[in-house]
Amino acid sequence: MPAALIWLIVALGLAGAEVLTGDMFLLMLGGGALAAAGTSALLDWQVWADGAVFLVVSVLLLVLVRPGLRRRLTPAPDTTTGIQALEGKSALVLDRVASHQGQVKVDGDVWTARPLNDGDVYEPGDKVTVMHIDGATAVVWKNV
Repeated sequence: MPAALIWLIVALGLAGAEVLTGDMFLLMLGGGALAAAGTSALLDWQVWADGAVFLVVSVLLLVLVRPGLRRRLTPAPDTTTGIQALEGKSALVLDRVASHQGQVKVDGDVWTARPLNDGDVYEPGDKVTVMHIDGATAVVWKNV
């Protein structure tokens, strides 16, 4: 069996095994084996030279191609949106915040607000933190 065919079988085997792992490591080794199959078929070098081509191409693919490929194929981390994104944000008190009244400005939007602790009162101009959103009301707490 010619060496080029053996390298081709190894390349296909590594690419097929990559389907099971999804780490892009075996795919890069498969690319090195494919390069070795090509040089073996075209140049009729000795087996050690084909092995050297496999090694060099595999390392280059692992170092240069794999990181970018993994970045493109890895899903972005979940970003919080909606009201969950407001929790922990700083807000400015616009209208006196007491038990059942008040307004704050969070990220440019005006929200109805109430204090986290029922006895607390926040005056206009105070900086507060949004602890959570309860319906359409921001529950806030003053930074001390």
